[in-house]
Amino acid sequence: MSGRTLAAWLEYIEQQHPQSIALGLERVADVLQKLQIRINCPIITVGGTNGKGSTCAMLDAMLNSAGYRTGLYTSPHLVRYNERVRIAGREADDGALCEAFAAVEQARGAVPLTYFEFGTLAALFLFAKENLEALILEVGLGGRLDAVNVLDADCAVLTSIGIDHVEYLGSTREEIGREKAGIFRAGRPAVVADPQPPDSVLAEIHRVGAVPVLLGRDFGYAKQGTQWSCWGPAGKRSGLAHPALRGGVQLRNASAAIAALDTQRQRLPVAMKDVRRALAEVALPGRFQVLPGRPQVVLDVAHNPEAAAVLAANLGDSGFSPETIAVFGMLKDKDIAGVVRAVAPRVTRWHLASLPGARGVESSFLKKVLFKEKIQEPIFEHASVAEALAAARKEAAENDKIIVFGSFLTVAGAYG
Repeated sequence: MSGRTLAAWLEYIEQQHPQSIALGLERVADVLQKLQIRINCPIITVGGTNGKGSTCAMLDAMLNSAGYRTGLYTSPHLVRYNERVRIAGREADDGALCEAFAAVEQARGAVPLTYFEFGTLAALFLFAKENLEALILEVGLGGRLDAVNVLDADCAVLTSIGIDHVEYLGSTREEIGREKAGIFRAGRPAVVADPQPPDSVLAEIHRVGAVPVLLGRDFGYAKQGTQWSCWGPAGKRSGLAHPALRGGVQLRNASAAIAALDTQRQRLPVAMKDVRRALAEVALPGRFQVLPGRPQVVLDVAHNPEAAAVLAANLGDSGFSPETIAVFGMLKDKDIAGVVRAVAPRVTRWHLASLPGARGVESSFLKKVLFKEKIQEPIFEHASVAEALAAARKEAAENDKIIVFGSFLTVAGAYG
């Protein structure tokens, strides 16, 4: 067992629970106790439908810029599993991850763990071994029953509430909001960046006795020409450069990250020079990521209608292109029609890609959805993202734009 490669471990942990998703904290809490994991630093947990990854990346960048030794756990990954676990700004190496998986395997005994639960415990095992000064955890799915919620957050951030994962979280924003608000704790800050949070979120804050930090009331932001300003628990900051992450919604995510750090300023003070440096340097692949060269290729993991609407708005703000060519692939459990409706007004032709795996959708099914949505632009089918992107590049002129979107798997396929 100790001689397994990382690839062998990942294949193994995929097979240790009969379901790919099985929400609940009992199994994780049981194994966590057996591992005797202790985290002795401030924990910031970030949940929400969209914006989690960007907010986590900015929090990590700001704290690293200020000289703190951080742990960052995110999901899913694009190319390498190692992307999920970062210590002091660097991805965990294969050897450390294999050691952590082996420790979890030994501790769990007969307890069945999902892929995400196994990975979360392995990450926490590694973090506990490090001399961390701050830990940032991204919720995988929902919040209340997500594996990262086994730890009590010193500050919890809720970025947005949209309709997604309805089979697990509910079919309305009220139901979904209640699940996502499960990361809040009594007496601790609950940063809510959704401009119109469901009543269920506010009710949950009140029920558990968390300290509300609400967008528009306790923190906020404003554009100022080519700069922007924000205000929050620690006061106002003006003359800020826009984050290196593209898109107007990133100002909201950045202001939420700054507000969260404001609530922890007694334990984790961060100077404005460190905030400025972090915003200028922060990077997160697959979030309106523009590849160098011509024609312009934009990678975006947008996989639900809310994220697709943000992608469409970013395309509108990114300058004119004679043609905007979509390379599009999605998973079965997503609102494909909703994503198509959000982006279609910006697209002049479509290259549909089949995605691999049991959840991947065939390009022929995507074509039926586009027909049902009365898409009139040219549509082409392909067996893979790589094939679809190659065809898009071949037909695109120098000033055209190619957008690769619909899933983490779609963007990952473009890297291949």
